[in-house]
Amino acid sequence: MRRSRLVVFVSSLLLAVGTALTGASAAQASPLAAAGGYVALGDSYSSGVGADSYISSSGDCKRSTKAYPYLWNAAHAPASFTFAACSGARTGDVLANQLGGLNSSTGLVSITVGGNDAGFADVMTTCVTGSDSTCLNRINTAKAYVDSTLPGKLDSVYSAIRAKAPGARVVVIGYPRFYKLGTVCVGLSETKRSAINNAADHLNTALAKRAAAHGYAFGDVRTTFAGHEICSGSSWLHSLNWLNIGVSYHPTASGQSGGYLPVLNSAA
Repeated sequence: MRRSRLVVFVSSLLLAVGTALTGASAAQASPLAAAGGYVALGDSYSSGVGADSYISSSGDCKRSTKAYPYLWNAAHAPASFTFAACSGARTGDVLANQLGGLNSSTGLVSITVGGNDAGFADVMTTCVTGSDSTCLNRINTAKAYVDSTLPGKLDSVYSAIRAKAPGARVVVIGYPRFYKLGTVCVGLSETKRSAINNAADHLNTALAKRAAAHGYAFGDVRTTFAGHEICSGSSWLHSLNWLNIGVSYHPTASGQSGGYLPVLNSAA
């Protein structure tokens, strides 16, 4: 009699554990994965420049199998996946070249764009090669552009996405701060590093504001990258690389999987 009760108890326990595990697994899957396709738009931070493992057919767009859109697709198996993000893309490039995969069945859209419009590459070149004052002046010019011109360009992109994918959840993802401050670090001065971080904050504020105006979610990667900036000793961002200049200041594979992917998972 005791043996029977023990068998029943153990069987019930195993069944409960199995049910719990099955439930947990199901809970991890985004409902959007079953509802429709996923389209990844944007610039090099979405295509995965700096993460290596580039898809040969993507050419100069440098789409990586270690980029967060590719990782999200592999984990959630949406009905379809269009990886349209491209290195160097500006808002106009997204409008002209990246929206073809959007349709009424699209369930999820992610996008990082705006950094190139604001002159990201030129800002960093100026700050690396110029004086503190030259760097700060260039950053102020970029911030003025973010305030005056970028919002309208973002509105054009965000409106076009909604027109083509009216039922999609759209996640606008921002950019990390580049530097950990208050540390001994070879390279740029603390003044430059602080100004560059402030510029990233300024850009993220603009992105979040325009995303909210369109009813889109904003994914803030500054929290996940905290403690993994350049000069942190555990950086998820490439510092200046003279041998491969294109990867400079872009997320590593760890930055994509540990910095960007969790933000998309939370926002999606």
